[in-house]
Amino acid sequence: MWICGTVEEQYSVLSNLPLVETTCRSASSGNMSKAPQPTMDPTKMGIGRSIAVLTSGGDAQGMNAAVRATVRVGLYTGAKVYFVHEGYQGLVDGGENIRLATWESVSMMLQLGGTVIGSARCKDFRTREGRMQAACNLVKRGITNLCVIGGDGSLTGANAFRTEWSGLLADLVRAGKITEDEAKKSSHLNIVGMVGSIDNDFCGTDMTIGTDSALHRIIEVVDAITTTAQSHQRTFILEVMGRHCGYLALVTALACGADWVFIPEMPPDEGWEDHLCRRLTDQRTRGSRLNVIIVAEGAMDREGKPISSDQIKKLVTDRLGFDTRTTILGHVQRGGTPSAFDRILGSRMGVEAVMALLEATPDTPACVVSLSGNQAVRLPLMECVQVTKDVTAAMSQGRFDEAIKLRGKSFENNWNTYKLLAHINPPDVKSNINVAIMNIGAPCAGMNAAVRSAVRMGLIQGHNMLAVYDGFDGLAHGQIEPITWTSVSGWTGKGGSMLGTKRTLPAKLLEEISQNIAKFNIHALVIIGGFEAYVGGLELVQAREKYEEMCIPMVVIPATVSNNVPGSDFSIGADTALNTITSTCDRIKQSAAGTKRRVFIVETMGGYCGYLATMAGLAAGADAAYIFEDKFNIKDLEVNVEHLVEKMKTTVKRGLILRNENCNANYTTDFIFNLYSEEGKGVFDCRKNVLGHMQQGGTPTPFDRNFGTKMGAKSVLWLTEKLKECYRHGRIFANTPDSACVLGMKKRSLTFQPLVELKGDTDFEHRIPKTQWWLKIRPIMKILAKYDIKLDTSEHADMEHVIKKRTALAK
Repeated sequence: MWICGTVEEQYSVLSNLPLVETTCRSASSGNMSKAPQPTMDPTKMGIGRSIAVLTSGGDAQGMNAAVRATVRVGLYTGAKVYFVHEGYQGLVDGGENIRLATWESVSMMLQLGGTVIGSARCKDFRTREGRMQAACNLVKRGITNLCVIGGDGSLTGANAFRTEWSGLLADLVRAGKITEDEAKKSSHLNIVGMVGSIDNDFCGTDMTIGTDSALHRIIEVVDAITTTAQSHQRTFILEVMGRHCGYLALVTALACGADWVFIPEMPPDEGWEDHLCRRLTDQRTRGSRLNVIIVAEGAMDREGKPISSDQIKKLVTDRLGFDTRTTILGHVQRGGTPSAFDRILGSRMGVEAVMALLEATPDTPACVVSLSGNQAVRLPLMECVQVTKDVTAAMSQGRFDEAIKLRGKSFENNWNTYKLLAHINPPDVKSNINVAIMNIGAPCAGMNAAVRSAVRMGLIQGHNMLAVYDGFDGLAHGQIEPITWTSVSGWTGKGGSMLGTKRTLPAKLLEEISQNIAKFNIHALVIIGGFEAYVGGLELVQAREKYEEMCIPMVVIPATVSNNVPGSDFSIGADTALNTITSTCDRIKQSAAGTKRRVFIVETMGGYCGYLATMAGLAAGADAAYIFEDKFNIKDLEVNVEHLVEKMKTTVKRGLILRNENCNANYTTDFIFNLYSEEGKGVFDCRKNVLGHMQQGGTPTPFDRNFGTKMGAKSVLWLTEKLKECYRHGRIFANTPDSACVLGMKKRSLTFQPLVELKGDTDFEHRIPKTQWWLKIRPIMKILAKYDIKLDTSEHADMEHVIKKRTALAK
């Protein structure tokens, strides 16, 4: 995202605090520590150096994106890059397992699952003799930089290899297998790791490569099962992977609104069987036609005994008599094409890994490239491994609260949100507070998940929740009704807007709106939507001077495919749209690969915001992405055409060009199509595709469901606190700037920023923020497409340190 997200978690991907607290060596603050460096030519950084890349351990979707980026950026810097096939086994066996990589050899890898260069468990590498042979193979090829993509075991092995490197070389010299001169030239081995694991079980990164794709596979199955479960009023038990980490199970439970989740980090309390049966019965009593229980394969009770899906099925069947089915997902979670987030994450990690290798000195510890918020960071490898081991130790010793905390803020926040929404019933005592919730602007996937969690969190707080239908029009015309716990059941997986949404702004309806706020006694307002929601919120705040009824706390939750709301790096719905574009581009590229010498021009949504075009370009491997924020002219178009003409001379005889819908009023999609068609005559032919409103539709991705769920819950908790602050003399009165905020993800956390303070960072004419984080990663797309551009190396990510939390936890 990042990452992606997950950018947390992708994208939280991408979205919350890092899994471990970090502190930077430099004085600068922030997720990615930036330190000015002497400017150097990035295309010459790797001259005379060699880099090897391998994948090890279990495969994970997105590994190929990381391999591709490592190869292409390595070549961009002037380095030689080698594939190591079959993981550490290939490193030991040598020969044809270690081969030079070329630009073309990583083409069409982005959309493939698994790892193209292979992975294998290797007993030989665990012996000193095996590691000596591996070292010999590297020295003979002049390779002193190793990039390892795998889990904590694979990365720990790499660090051990590096630690004993000098001793291995000495033994090789004594054995006559390498010369003194060869040993001298290869005196130091640099190691950089990237974590590839669908379990997201490595401490130090918000998301590991492959996790988001695994969640996609799981949610696809959950959605399919939900329909049949509702038809027959069944209880379904789904077992997902996660022998030692419950991340997949926990996020799945949040994303599908499961009734119960079993994870190894937090076994259920004693007597959980009675609690579970009460929970399921309560849901049926409220009108639910199905129950969903998610089980991590490593689930256990407080005594450390496994809790199996069959055990749970027997309990539910025997005690409640419910028609119950069990589904064990197994390796389907590892399969399939990687999500857009994993492709972006792998690509960004690959770029950062190469830079970390080439900037490393003999004193630099082996590092792992991680995702924190929406930025890449470098962390000492063994510190992260140690914290990961600390989690396992805490679980084995029954210190479960500590295990949750050691997993990090993101995991902890997910757990706390799940507990609130699934295990707490609305109180009998009401607060007499009425909170209204509405959708504004164009519909997008994930809106309903935000509404559901906001409604349920409000009811848990004792508030009365009111649904406003059809946006500000509905607020002005009194389309307001109470909304209950069961009303929003099953909403997490539904696309569009169940409340209905319109683009109408409130400025011309203020009189009617103020009257209905008074009539329905609305004390707080949740506005979920895109740029119109932000502008509408501002208009309500500005109307406070004239209409006292507007003096209530308000929160805007960004939800739009365009990702153009000031105050947030990510908007609900953008990830779903991005995956739709990426999957369409995959099909288009496949078509072009079959016919050869074909270039596709694809128009994306986004208004004036180029987020979708840029990120889809990175995820789909586009040759160019035209956007409003990055101005271009006819000379740039000419360069792109020449680039494609040269590309057609290689074995990669296809092209993909993305164009944001409002990138330029004159260089329209038709103009660019006609230009490319004319200039490509005799070399390539062109096709065009306008994706249109399919980008707004579909079921929400796991990220959008999870992101919307957390945003909705957090917004109501914030409003509850604001209502306490604003309660004066028996009434609510809120007129301070911080009583009307945008809830957004900024770098490492979800933050509330006053609407009026965001005006200065807003281009109202073009409906975009003036500063947008993702513009900084546009050069990556161009480099990976083999454009001759300069990467800015004046700033880079300093090594950060993982702080042990033992002292804080002991308190």
